[in-house]
Amino acid sequence: MNPPIDISQTVLRTQRLTLRPWRQEDLEDLYAFASQDGVGQMCGWRPHTTLQESQAMLDGLIANRIAFALEREGKAIGTLGIPRYNEEAFPQFDALRCRELSFILSRDYWGQGLMPEAVREVIRYLFEDVRLDVIFCGHFVFNQRSAHLQEKLGFHLCGYTRYHTKMGTVEDNRVNYMTREEWLQRRNG
Repeated sequence: MNPPIDISQTVLRTQRLTLRPWRQEDLEDLYAFASQDGVGQMCGWRPHTTLQESQAMLDGLIANRIAFALEREGKAIGTLGIPRYNEEAFPQFDALRCRELSFILSRDYWGQGLMPEAVREVIRYLFEDVRLDVIFCGHFVFNQRSAHLQEKLGFHLCGYTRYHTKMGTVEDNRVNYMTREEWLQRRNG
């Protein structure tokens, strides 16, 4: 089951990042990375070409209250969301408290270990504070960067789904998962 999530009052910190709710002042920062080629396509949407596109996305990020802005040195450089997982595709988890992770990072910050740092902290938050039982994380099968990150963090295969993108394509999506028990073993091992 997908329990309710509201991060609108939550701030998390890592060594190099502040994870906080999105705010209207982040519009220019959001546009800066949402307009980069190769960023949105990994999540199924085209690069933004106008501030209005980024404003619509920002309005949704704020209203939904399930996505952190990844802030580094006062600038929002990415987002890490906690959307609902696909209960219909994975009914074997109906009795457990589950959510999914989704993330986007500015190309300017790729390869610096920032996303693994952020994801580790959100995993900790979800298992310790929110008390989830399972966290899902998916990626298009062609997205090797996300595949590597998820494997490195301990996610493993749950199954495959088909994802209808905002670009009008249908992509094969690999869905991985991690249980609280697995996370505790990795953390304590």
